[in-house]
Amino acid sequence: MKKTAVYVRVSTSKQDTTNQLMELRDLAKRMNLEIVQEYIDNGISGSKGREERPGLDLLLNHASQRKFEQVLIFDITRLGRSLQNCIETLNYLNSLNVDILIQKQGIDTSTSVGRLTFSLMASLGEYEKNLMRERIVLGINRAKSQGKKLGRPSNMNDGMKNAIKILREKGMGIVSISKQLNCGVGTVYKYI
Repeated sequence: MKKTAVYVRVSTSKQDTTNQLMELRDLAKRMNLEIVQEYIDNGISGSKGREERPGLDLLLNHASQRKFEQVLIFDITRLGRSLQNCIETLNYLNSLNVDILIQKQGIDTSTSVGRLTFSLMASLGEYEKNLMRERIVLGINRAKSQGKKLGRPSNMNDGMKNAIKILREKGMGIVSISKQLNCGVGTVYKYI
């Protein structure tokens, strides 16, 4: 039996890793693999590096301690959205003779074709992320050109202005005013 780690990740706290875990456990059972540990990152973007993903960091630390021989991942995007991060992780695990098996794309980095495919899929993931970013920027620019106000609506009204003025005249500090009125420090400064 090949000692195997499982890594799952979801980007938001509203998402759940249950489906990924079920799929990977089933795969391990079919392949007669021994799962030694499951590593989970909940609510963390794939664009974050190792230092901001405790599950991935622990997995990589345990890989260096030779606690397993391969890592099962449901989808390449779970490993990362940045080509650089994916390749760094692959190279690190490869240097430790730890393979990656990615279920959704059918990638097995124990083969040279698997390593090539992994690199291509990681590139496409990063390309997709960049396209989304470009579309968001275009949408924001279009909204601005149409005169739409972006961001959170202001809670500044005459009552708020008077309250800030009165509290400031009483000698209250900016931070205290913002806490008292439940508004941002910037809002208080902006009015003063």
